[in-house]
Amino acid sequence: MPVVRFQTSLVVLPLAKPIGTAIHSIRSVGCVLLEIETDQGVVGQSYIFTINADRLGAFDEMVRGLSHFVIGRDPCDTGAIWSDIWNEINATGHKGVTVAAMAAIDVACWDAVGRSIGLPLHKLFGACRDRIDTYASSGLWLSYSVDELQAEASSFISQGFTAMKLRLGMERIQDDIERVAKVREAVGPDVRLLVDANQKFSPKHAIALGRRMEPFDITWFEEPVITHNRRGSAEVRAALDMPIATGETEYTRYGIKDLIDARAGDILMPDLQRIGGYTEFAKAAALSAAHDLPVSTHFFTEQSLAIAAATANCISVEHTDWFSPLFNEEPEIVAGQILVPDRPGTGFTLAADLLKRFPLRS
Repeated sequence: MPVVRFQTSLVVLPLAKPIGTAIHSIRSVGCVLLEIETDQGVVGQSYIFTINADRLGAFDEMVRGLSHFVIGRDPCDTGAIWSDIWNEINATGHKGVTVAAMAAIDVACWDAVGRSIGLPLHKLFGACRDRIDTYASSGLWLSYSVDELQAEASSFISQGFTAMKLRLGMERIQDDIERVAKVREAVGPDVRLLVDANQKFSPKHAIALGRRMEPFDITWFEEPVITHNRRGSAEVRAALDMPIATGETEYTRYGIKDLIDARAGDILMPDLQRIGGYTEFAKAAALSAAHDLPVSTHFFTEQSLAIAAATANCISVEHTDWFSPLFNEEPEIVAGQILVPDRPGTGFTLAADLLKRFPLRS
């Protein structure tokens, strides 16, 4: 079943309105779409993205530059393909754009494998569940006013969410505390509230803020300090009772291992693009499980479901609606959980008219 077609396309998905975090101003997301096809007509699909389509061409160039590792090969040989690319990119680097390109290829290959035998990937990987907890992550931005935060928090509840994430990053601790208090007031005591500082703070600031947030029953405090400051993250973790979540900007199992060794987090958050696809996600999750640490997926809601449903120590999938226009299907949320589709492959297919609706340049 050799791959005979390898094709990328570029699209830009505008957000409903510009948003801001402690480190980003986001207007859109640019996506490299990958589609492979075998000689038997089996198609596998995936995507990777950049904020505001910045350097999207470089991502596309890297994906296409690795196509010779796939064309003419059976996509079932995912392990060999991943390893061959890993060895090849030694001179280019084992982080950044190269790993993102690997992830696109790995996910597309696995999608083709599942479709070729008519099985959803979570079944192929070894399913342990058919639904998983999720949290609303497409709002409650730092750029929102308190009134906007309260209105959106209430909206998430009406959509069936029982957990949601609030972005922090104000200069004054009291201002962040006010935002936490107002969102907690809007959602009540039974909704799980997660907070994300997007790597904004110094360890001392994060510890002081965390102590002030304790009365608000915070599910986790995400990326309180810059990810490279392992010692600082460990200091925050040791000082606070609330769990510290981190890991979304780490690459491959080696980045996850560094976090584990540094005792930098209670919950690790592999990102499908940065971790290197399903093949590497499974290794990173297993490594975390060996240290009795849970994982929670970052972004890639639709495509992360397959691996989350086959990973016993995965506690949740982040729900982000930015990429929903890419797909013909939508995730189904019931009582705060996403149902894992039983459709073949990832269970999601790219819409045929994306290039017309969301061209890179109009």
